[in-house]
Amino acid sequence: MPATDYDDFAQAYAVSNESNLFNAYYARPEMLRLAGDVSGRRVLDAGCGSGPMAAELRASGADVAGFDASAAMVDLARRRLGDDVDLRVADLREPLPYDDAEFDDVVASLVLHYLEDWSGPLGELRRVLKPGGRLLVAVNHPAAYAIVYPDADYFARTEYTEDYVFDGQTVWLTFWHRPLHAMADSFAAAGFRIATISEPPPAQDTPADVLPPGLEPGQSFMCFLFFVLEAT
Repeated sequence: MPATDYDDFAQAYAVSNESNLFNAYYARPEMLRLAGDVSGRRVLDAGCGSGPMAAELRASGADVAGFDASAAMVDLARRRLGDDVDLRVADLREPLPYDDAEFDDVVASLVLHYLEDWSGPLGELRRVLKPGGRLLVAVNHPAAYAIVYPDADYFARTEYTEDYVFDGQTVWLTFWHRPLHAMADSFAAAGFRIATISEPPPAQDTPADVLPPGLEPGQSFMCFLFFVLEAT
């Protein structure tokens, strides 16, 4: 994902991220639930955006660091978190600016599906994790791709682009679909074991007016797929 993609609409995305269904009431609460007790743990937020996840992890007692490919996003995160949090501009497709075995946990929420190749990024995330550390991942659900694009080849790694509206601004995002078995193979090749797969409902406190028509409170829907991976 080119760094300029999010630079162009960083503020609009950050505003939407605070209250929309997909980020505020689905991806972020589930990632925090899967993280559990992070008190005293060193946690890296990979693709930190404007910093809402890092802020909640820090509030739960974690020693947080974060990076994003978008300099504009990192600037917003610095405004939120202050100068005492290690925030950097870095790209997952390149070597990361961290030492080996530096972190207890890495969270990578809605990041990997922007990347065509996972081998290098997952290798770097494994490198910066301590042995037995955890990588928490949220990606676009591969089955949702098959539902939205019924004529596409589910089993092929495929690039696709969709439009989204963030705080009134329409933007186009490009993703890479890959089938579930390809995800699992990539995790294993990088030295991870799948400990948990989650397909949750929205958070219990989701306002009724945020839910799409027909989705009842507490009802799961096809959107993102969540993993907890253990570094072997």
